[in-house]
Amino acid sequence: MSRALTPNILQPQDLEPHWNWESRLPAWGHTSVDFERRVDHDRLRRYRLSRTREALKASDCGTLLLFDVNNIRYVSATKIGEWERDKMCRFCLLTGDDAPYVWDFGSAAVHHKKYADWLIPDHCRAGVVGMRGTIPPSFGLMKRYAEEIAGLIRDAGMIDMPVGVDYAETAMFHALKEAGLNVVDGQQVMLSAREIKNWDEIQLLTQAASMVDGVYHMIYEELKPGIRENDIVAMSNKLLYEMGSDDVEAINAISGERCNPHPHNFTDRLFRPGDQAFFDILQSYQGYRTCYYRTFNIGMSTPCQVDAYTKAREWIDASIALIKPGVSTDVVAKAWPKAEEFGFPDELSAFGLQFGHGLGLALHERPIISRAVSLENPMEIKTGMVFALETYCPATDGYSAARIEEEVVVTDKGCEVISLFPAQELPIANRY
Repeated sequence: MSRALTPNILQPQDLEPHWNWESRLPAWGHTSVDFERRVDHDRLRRYRLSRTREALKASDCGTLLLFDVNNIRYVSATKIGEWERDKMCRFCLLTGDDAPYVWDFGSAAVHHKKYADWLIPDHCRAGVVGMRGTIPPSFGLMKRYAEEIAGLIRDAGMIDMPVGVDYAETAMFHALKEAGLNVVDGQQVMLSAREIKNWDEIQLLTQAASMVDGVYHMIYEELKPGIRENDIVAMSNKLLYEMGSDDVEAINAISGERCNPHPHNFTDRLFRPGDQAFFDILQSYQGYRTCYYRTFNIGMSTPCQVDAYTKAREWIDASIALIKPGVSTDVVAKAWPKAEEFGFPDELSAFGLQFGHGLGLALHERPIISRAVSLENPMEIKTGMVFALETYCPATDGYSAARIEEEVVVTDKGCEVISLFPAQELPIANRY
């Protein structure tokens, strides 16, 4: 058995993030080789479980019960197909000093016993609860597994302490309470664990960003009249999966009069000469996400489009300049314009347009940076955080708009941008 996640093997040094800020962050090749030290997956697994144990000890909980697939992967390093993301059919238990338990979808549990040697075989169990209600509570599976979970918690000596649950079906919450468990919010415990990335996580995030660099070069070459928004989405999906993406979560493609207000989608609209168009690539490599906007013009641009882009660039540069350990998120949010200054009635109506959000196994992790939430609830920016900063500026023509997003890694002294497709000036694709 691997020495990775067995409870008597985790050591204090497993919490060491192994950062190296001496030079530019590397974006290694995707395969393992004998001549370069690339991603160390055993170290990654030990770090993530150690972070979770520390966060659990710092909370009021004695146990974490996890249905969020990002949390399950973080704790147990298990993953099945993306179809399971919204089914709430898999779950993971971390209680006391015991090793993680994983209940997985039928034969996946057998697969884990055979191939995931960092897990205790007896802790890989087949199980399913409600699958979003398609298996009714009356069938008794929720009751069965709630009682099994309660028994394991009791055996670990944690039965008198709260159980942190990230999320679950409503009927499962009732079953857990009927089994005698005091259920509380566990998602904040997990987000606390996940907010600081180690060197291996940073490398995976950088590799993911480098894939999107390539997608934007392709988009720059393909943008022209006769091509539709959905054509760019299709070509981007193809290229990302060819490069090794494990999940293209979404691609926004917005052009012309659809740019303002931002609809957060794509259609079959044809690009036209002079259109402003922006895109967001949301995908993952080995689970680690990107959120990476770029704006282009097709063939030519107008002064008001250039002006909108210049303002969006100035706003994002102002926020990037503020990023360093110890700065609070309210300071960064204040670098962005108020909602009323770019055409929205209030901050909630403009939420997500001047925005920052953590990146990791999920698209939105800590910290969240927004005038809507950060001014009164600031969070400290810390070394090892990785997040995206994004700005949006409508043009004075009433329909065009510019959108820019950069991904940053917080280093010991400041930050490094890892989204590298050129964006200092408005790119004109296939200029006339």
